[in-house]
Amino acid sequence: HFICFMQILGTGMDTQDTAPSILLFFDKQRFIFNAGEGLQRFCTEHKIKLSKIDHIFFTRVCSETAGGLPGLVLTLAGMGDEGMSVNIWGPSDLDFLAGAMKSFIPNRAMLHTHSFGVEHSASSSQSTEATVTIDDEVVRISAMFVKPRYNNEARNSTDINSKPGDTAIVYSCELAEIKGKFDPGKAQALGLERGPKYRELQLGNSVKTVAGRMVHPSEVLDPPIPGPIVLLVDCPTQYHMHELFLLQSLSRFYEDSSCQTENAKKVNCIIHLGPSSVTNTVDYQNWMKSFGTTQHIMAGHENKNMEVPILKGSARISSRLNFVCPQLFPSSGFWPVEPANGIDLEKNKSTSFQACESVAAANLLKFRLRPYAQLGLDRASIPSLFSYEEIVDELISEIPEIKEVPEQISKFWQSSVDQKNALAPAGKHMLNEQGNLAKFQDDSSLRESVWRKRPKGNSETPCCVENATREDMEITFLGTGSSQPSKYRNVSSIYINLFARGGMLLDCGEGTLGQLKRRFGVSGADEAVKNLRCIWISHIHADHHTGLARVLALRSKLLNGVPHKPLLVIGPKQLLRFLNAYSTLEDLDMQFLDCRQTLKPSVEELLGDNATESATTQLENTMFAPGSRMENYNKKPSSPKDTTALANLKEVLHESGLEILYSVPVVHCAQAFGVVLRAKEKVSSAGKAIPGWKVVYSGDTRPCPALVDASRDATVLIHEATFEDSMKDEAIARNHSTTKEAIAVGTSAGAYRIILTHFSQRYPKIPVFDEEDMHKTCIAFDLMSVNLADLPVLPKVLPHLKLLFKDEMVVEESDEVLEAVV
Repeated sequence: HFICFMQILGTGMDTQDTAPSILLFFDKQRFIFNAGEGLQRFCTEHKIKLSKIDHIFFTRVCSETAGGLPGLVLTLAGMGDEGMSVNIWGPSDLDFLAGAMKSFIPNRAMLHTHSFGVEHSASSSQSTEATVTIDDEVVRISAMFVKPRYNNEARNSTDINSKPGDTAIVYSCELAEIKGKFDPGKAQALGLERGPKYRELQLGNSVKTVAGRMVHPSEVLDPPIPGPIVLLVDCPTQYHMHELFLLQSLSRFYEDSSCQTENAKKVNCIIHLGPSSVTNTVDYQNWMKSFGTTQHIMAGHENKNMEVPILKGSARISSRLNFVCPQLFPSSGFWPVEPANGIDLEKNKSTSFQACESVAAANLLKFRLRPYAQLGLDRASIPSLFSYEEIVDELISEIPEIKEVPEQISKFWQSSVDQKNALAPAGKHMLNEQGNLAKFQDDSSLRESVWRKRPKGNSETPCCVENATREDMEITFLGTGSSQPSKYRNVSSIYINLFARGGMLLDCGEGTLGQLKRRFGVSGADEAVKNLRCIWISHIHADHHTGLARVLALRSKLLNGVPHKPLLVIGPKQLLRFLNAYSTLEDLDMQFLDCRQTLKPSVEELLGDNATESATTQLENTMFAPGSRMENYNKKPSSPKDTTALANLKEVLHESGLEILYSVPVVHCAQAFGVVLRAKEKVSSAGKAIPGWKVVYSGDTRPCPALVDASRDATVLIHEATFEDSMKDEAIARNHSTTKEAIAVGTSAGAYRIILTHFSQRYPKIPVFDEEDMHKTCIAFDLMSVNLADLPVLPKVLPHLKLLFKDEMVVEESDEVLEAVV
């Protein structure tokens, strides 16, 4: 009477950025199908124990289905004294992914990969036999291959050969049959008395009666009940449908099967992972009908699933922050439901015929397989619906004094505008539509007299901030935690929004795309991805770059058929190995530039007049070992690529309105960097030159002179502050900074504002800090957006935000994460 069920783990259901996972649960074994980005964070939220997972299966090998694997493997490797590992199964494309991951995953995190199936070319016929992957006394899991078939009209003949990552797998999970019930009446009628022989018969052994007659189990047991069967079908595009419908190995599951009756099997449940643009088509629905009265669960992206945030904990914090300070937290934790990718059109098409009976998947929906009496859907675990209003009501009843805070905070913005108006001469109060002053004149004596009245410790507002419009630059924090995603903070990523001039990502940890969707909505995030000018990666630790493939693959897909350039990715050299290996699976459409090529002297020389010639010279001198230039050039055949990438960097800077972007070596691991971005100067209405803003991001580092130097007079320094001040020894041991150290870097560099990020997961909601140090400093939260024009009021907001977290405790070394994985 053991328990067994399938369960939908709804990663990406609300943000549509990644594929949901399916859990197959047995008392003593757990299987997960697909591990998209955010799986670890999802399991922390819903207290699903990752350490109990024995096997992970992939229906496809691509960023959408496997983006969460690197982080998962690393988390398991760090558990216990020995570290833990998991068996990973997928088509032979899995080898490409494993190879790519080895570039940054240490040997300790053993990758137990099992790839199956031989490569078929797109044109060859499919293998008719299913590949059996697991076959034990509990379950038999078989895999069937589905390749896309492109006819020439659909694609140019040149790219008929699909990418390895295009292969989809259908899995069948067949549970062992249930032995028939023992009938004591029949046994007695055959002359058997109650006793140990009953047990023997139940175990399947024949026994002798006292009279010497052999009694066989089949004479006293009811007929066995066939084990339940579940199919997982991933049909990602309409090009896959043809091969799926012809799959020989599925024919034994069809109701009107021409197979001999003894081979025909009844499927109890089919989980469909394909998008509704595929599964709502007439052909697909007709194919579904061929399984008879099976329970169909549609787990592809459906609009209605967008209404309920999957990560309830972080949605709650977002809603609370948004209520208190919508100026810095425009995202309410809920986002508008919008039709995506023509899904609604497909719905209309399907209404003209009788659609197959099915239910839409919901997060944590179960289909019970054992005990047999409970076979069927179970909705008991589905999280209850909740709304923004409910979260705010709960907050006000919990902290009644919070009700006054939004008004107090909005006064900062009002007084900031009033001060700006006071600085401008009469008749020059030019407000733009957001109610902010767009242009000011530059009268220094007037400004000084106003500043003299201001509190001490508040350095003078830089011209670039005083003259800022709301369309100049905005910093959005997509992840502000360190090491691994937690319930409230995702791993590192910062989006620099340059509005009409595009945007940039500084670091790109797992889940970056999902966070963009939470902040800007599904289509807004797609626009942001399409308009990216550059992605800059600080170092090769997984919490800073494993979201990269997902963003690049999506951008490539969104711009398919539109003329565009490859996206410039600047990062440490080891990152190229990962990207090259990964690009065999999916089009990443990017151009790589080593951070070492973007140190200040190289970039300054590149931007000088004799750019092309000097860049190449600089490149050879900085990249290669000392010796003859020509020899070194020949040793490094990739260098012309670097020259092109450098030329591309020049173009990117021009398009983005930046005067310069350069990397700064910092103290963390080998090849770790910070970055400096400086905007071009503007001309004020009075014809005066206004210097451009300057943003510096530290990456992960100990405090270091190079970064202090690079941060001189920065408008904003974004600095990691992994540990509180009392943990300096730990910070030194792990090459990170404490809160005080980070602030000291900014203070000694004369930075106007300091924003702290990359907090240890010991501080789930708000880190520990000393109020004394915070006069020019703020703490970053996930989905916080800081506009250049809002920098003057930034430090004033923090004490009010503290009220939200007045009862928060420090969690001992990430208990919340550990609780979910151990």
